[in-house]
Amino acid sequence: MTAVAAPELPWGDVWGQDEAVQTLAAAAQDPSALAHAWLLTGPPGSGRSTLAHAFAAALIAEGPDDTATMRQVIAGTHPDLTALRTEGVIISIAQARSLVERSYFSPSLGRYRVIVMEDADRMTERTSNVLLKALEEPPERTIWVLCAPSDADLLPTIRSRVRTLRLREPDVDDVARLLMARTGVDGAAAEQAARHAQRHIGMAQRLATDEASRHRRDETLRAVLRVRSIGDVVEVAGEIVQAATDDAKALTAERDEAERASLLRTVGVPEGSRVPPAVRSQLSALEDEQKRRATRSLRDGLDRVLTDLQSLFRDVTMLQFGRHEGIINVELLDELRALAEAWRPERTLLVLDHLADTRAAIEQNAQPALALESLLVTIVSGNRA
Repeated sequence: MTAVAAPELPWGDVWGQDEAVQTLAAAAQDPSALAHAWLLTGPPGSGRSTLAHAFAAALIAEGPDDTATMRQVIAGTHPDLTALRTEGVIISIAQARSLVERSYFSPSLGRYRVIVMEDADRMTERTSNVLLKALEEPPERTIWVLCAPSDADLLPTIRSRVRTLRLREPDVDDVARLLMARTGVDGAAAEQAARHAQRHIGMAQRLATDEASRHRRDETLRAVLRVRSIGDVVEVAGEIVQAATDDAKALTAERDEAERASLLRTVGVPEGSRVPPAVRSQLSALEDEQKRRATRSLRDGLDRVLTDLQSLFRDVTMLQFGRHEGIINVELLDELRALAEAWRPERTLLVLDHLADTRAAIEQNAQPALALESLLVTIVSGNRA
């Protein structure tokens, strides 16, 4: 993949999206090419959010030489940037209304006011309706930038009011080279992480640098391959949920404690002291937000497990149809070949269909253990539970 022919700032952290960078860089400097609202779409890990903030920096800065402003925007501290990255299950109506209110403020320092909404696919229909008028008739110097996996994840009324820019998905070799440059891991480890992450850059970086994540992934896949009975189903489903829960806690616990300590310092409560009644409501609001974030983190963790399982049975399907190139889980090739010979392709496709349904069910708040047990029964029996 060729290098991006653009200045280091603000596009230096954008990787593998040459055409998108060229389009947005041109739009930032040419008002006739600048839409009032943009939708950046691409698979998880493709760099949507990084690109959105780089675009915001180019829009707000006075020109290519205004590096101080660009750095401030990318750091998220510029007053003309309003960004929302929800860590809850959904984007609430209150959050959307706050963005809309900010969108009507004139820029205070830069050329434009930019509203970045990451994870725009997490809006409900009612929340989406809050945005419609703001997207249809924004102030002259306000630019909206929405990010989502696909334009199909948003209502048609939203899609009709934005210009969509689709990002490309990098190759495994491209992601591996990036990992080697960013983390210093060797070529074999980088290639394995990129392959297992299915080219998701953030997940690939975690797998490349975190041995515990690699171990959890390997153990989960091997455990599913060993399931033979209903007793195994219940045990393995519980293990998967517990592993995802532990992973979510590891990702959020340290941050939760730091946020709590920061809040208490801000209101002047010494460490270890009794929290006064006047502060309890603020602390309770923080704890509620942290619980929502923990729920989102657990769901994301379970979704990663299901994505890994999809890669496993996708490999089996490829082997059943005589395809041996592009196998994701080459470390399990002997087990995959044995399964491919023992099963009919129709059974593997049934499992893949149930995997997709399980992902959707958990996203819709199904009880994780029961959803996974139903999936594992299908894997064991070849019939939908």
